[in-house]
Amino acid sequence: MNNERPAAPIRVVIVEDNKIINDSLTSLINRSPGFTCIGSFPDCESMLARIEGLGPDILLMDIKLPGMNGIEGVKRVKLLLPELNILMLTIHEENELIFDALCAGACGYLVKKTHPDRLLEAIQEAHEGGAPMSSHIARKVTRFFQDTKTLAEDSTLLTDRELEILKELIKGKTYYSIAMTLNISKDTVRFHIKRIYKKLHVHSQAEAVAKAIKKGYV
Repeated sequence: MNNERPAAPIRVVIVEDNKIINDSLTSLINRSPGFTCIGSFPDCESMLARIEGLGPDILLMDIKLPGMNGIEGVKRVKLLLPELNILMLTIHEENELIFDALCAGACGYLVKKTHPDRLLEAIQEAHEGGAPMSSHIARKVTRFFQDTKTLAEDSTLLTDRELEILKELIKGKTYYSIAMTLNISKDTVRFHIKRIYKKLHVHSQAEAVAKAIKKGYV
């Protein structure tokens, strides 16, 4: 007899000012097994007033919103719930907004034309510790650091293995995927990532990715 309880659904909160899109996202999440929408808001202010009581696993956040913008909203949420995984879901694809969102504490960046199946997959990835990005956003990020010619002096503090892992993080890969790619254990990946955080003076995967890109560490 199997006494294992089914996994609890991933609890999602949405911040989106377009009612049609908001309702569509809410419906998608609620009708998909393993997911539940526990709150949807048209602006950051109303979300911030309730987010602690809701206790979500994932926050889907637009950028251009009435009142406080989404990037500032991410910063405010992180002060209240530092461990919350936040996915940006927006029409905007400018490099500056992408990097600002990651620096603010977002763990991933998706465009609104993302296929519903991919969106659910991204929510799952973020919940498991990944940093999902729409494919062309990931290419923009990769192209940016490939085109960056000047290395920061303190990048030499990172070992070759740490740089390898940092490059895989930038691609949005999970710890498990990095371990498989580099033929090392997941615990080894976790050990190196902790050292990367310490050396770069950051506290999250998103911060490490953002700093690596903006400073030209890889």
